[in-house]
Amino acid sequence: MQVTEIRGYELGFAPEPAIGNARTFIRRRDFLLLEIVTDQGVSGWGEVFSSPFAASALIQKRLAASVLGQSPLEYGRIWHQLVANLAYDRRGPAMMAISAIDMALHDAAARIQGRSVAAMLGGALRDKVLTYASGPFLAEAADPYGHYPAAVEAALRQGFRAIKPRAGLDPRADGAMARDLRTRFGPELGLMVDINQGYTVGAAIDAGRRMAEADLLWIEEPVQPEDIQGYAAVAAAVPVAISGGEALGSLASFRDFLAARTFSILQPDLTVCGGYTGYLRIAALADAHDLPIMPHAFGTIVNHRAALQAAALTASRRGGGPMPYPFMEYDISNNPLIEMAGRMGLSPDGTMAIPDAPGTGLDLTAERFAPWVTASWRCAV
Repeated sequence: MQVTEIRGYELGFAPEPAIGNARTFIRRRDFLLLEIVTDQGVSGWGEVFSSPFAASALIQKRLAASVLGQSPLEYGRIWHQLVANLAYDRRGPAMMAISAIDMALHDAAARIQGRSVAAMLGGALRDKVLTYASGPFLAEAADPYGHYPAAVEAALRQGFRAIKPRAGLDPRADGAMARDLRTRFGPELGLMVDINQGYTVGAAIDAGRRMAEADLLWIEEPVQPEDIQGYAAVAAAVPVAISGGEALGSLASFRDFLAARTFSILQPDLTVCGGYTGYLRIAALADAHDLPIMPHAFGTIVNHRAALQAAALTASRRGGGPMPYPFMEYDISNNPLIEMAGRMGLSPDGTMAIPDAPGTGLDLTAERFAPWVTASWRCAV
């Protein structure tokens, strides 16, 4: 068996309303979905959400030749071969391109074997995972946090038991927002905040201390993603777990952050860190430091389903909240690309079932996302 074709689909949409965080209002979301097709007619899917256009070009011009004609069952060898061919770009679009390839190869290999990705990689440790609402987001309004109580109440009605609103407006407003949500919704709500790299170190410390009264599970990405000293300073000064890592694309970068005592929770993204192969290497590093790790996922249904398989493989750690870690992220913005295969429902306990169907359990065809395609291409044997 061999890979006979690689198909790329560049797609995107304009979220309505715009997605507000501490740095910007996101008015356009673009992605690359990668389909790897085998001579048996089996397809596997991967995704790039951060630098889709650069990754698209790299796959077509540089990486496809190392994948076409190869057996998808040899995803490990192919990953190492692709990484060995990199030059300076080991944490950016090239690794994102490799991530999409690795995700798609795993999906195809598991489908060929009639097993889920988690089963193929040694067996799932769980069949469900607590899923938190990623949102609400800052609004373009006089009070950017004013709609948060209503949005959280709506998420709770959908079955979520944990919520991750965006913060980073200013430290005083952050503290007031977090304390208000805790007061309104009580001690049982799992509550964490995401600052999206928006603060200087001093402001992050100030905001973290003010929000600590709200009994947060974690504060995510308080400063710039490569600021190791900044993360260390925040972690030492704030009595709340600090999480991050979604923007880190190599094992070495996670090693350096952990050596500096920065993260209490690791959050690699499969579309950034090297796919399943990269994620499992980072998970071993987390195990060595006895730290929780959970996949970041804020894109399309492809990464979401892949992250569920990764969560199934992730060791449990007790970090507080309704259940032991890992938790699973679910984008509650107006995102049609996470629901194009149907919305996955939550159980009454706030968990989402982890599919045990072949691959990631996602039966996807290009027709499902045709309304959002802006360009497509193919590379073939």
